[in-house]
Amino acid sequence: MIPAPEELARWTLERQHPLTRTWVDDARRLAILTEEHAALDILLAEDLDIAVQRTARLAPGKPAESMLNHWVAVGNDLYVMFSMRFENLNLARPFVDATPMTRSPEPRDLPGIAAAAQQYYGVHNPLYVRLWTAEAAVDGTLPDRRFLAAPISDLQPHDVPPGLALRPAKTVDHYDEARDAYAAVDADHPHHAEEASLQDLDDLEESAEDGLLYEVTVDGEWAGYAAAIIKPDDALGLPAYVVREMILAPEHRGHGYGRHLSALLAQALPDPTRILIGTIHNANHGARTAALQAGRQDIGGWLQLPL
Repeated sequence: MIPAPEELARWTLERQHPLTRTWVDDARRLAILTEEHAALDILLAEDLDIAVQRTARLAPGKPAESMLNHWVAVGNDLYVMFSMRFENLNLARPFVDATPMTRSPEPRDLPGIAAAAQQYYGVHNPLYVRLWTAEAAVDGTLPDRRFLAAPISDLQPHDVPPGLALRPAKTVDHYDEARDAYAAVDADHPHHAEEASLQDLDDLEESAEDGLLYEVTVDGEWAGYAAAIIKPDDALGLPAYVVREMILAPEHRGHGYGRHLSALLAQALPDPTRILIGTIHNANHGARTAALQAGRQDIGGWLQLPL
């Protein structure tokens, strides 16, 4: 039997990094998590019509039932909610998400998790199972993206280089330049394309409409973008702004600007009571270092269990 969303929320909260439990009252966070689990995990387990729609869009020709979520006992008193996903909706990169669970995963749990993923979703040939943990690692898994966060009140700009600033952007006038900036980083670091990519134009336009898109400027000239979104399902139940984009043009890299962008973005956002949170691939050392130097904390991350 699928548990109630309130029960899933309690288990999810218990698995969070202890530091984050000091940022937000548990009752408020439980309410957010309950809504998330009801609107996403449980709905995708029970609504066959949605499974049919997802199959037509993401896995044509596959049984609709293979797109339903499943609540499974995998052994060792561990229960897991499995869900079929695709990296950035890339049909060539299928994986199984196993984020909601009754406790954090341990090495002894991995064979059971892998077997269940294959049992329910083997028809999609998933590449891996994605797990979430507040721990730094679990033996037998590979690192994926880490969550780096801090209360906005803790992210205060200091020693900002002269001329570096953010200004609100109502339109996305420099999308081509931003795309070129990503291409330049990819050329210097070929692995970067697997770790980060420019947000779609529609996404940045949405941030602009919400007043959450900013141009990075150096001496008044465009030097990059910083953007956020209010999206609870990426925020671990925290009342948060999620970092949607952060990029510097090639000519402005290497000047120490990156480590100031998180704090500048935090202080530019309209609600100072929220948390600033965003995911950065574990292998993206430059972005991780910049976020940590700005005062964001590593509060957990996704892991990959290869299938």
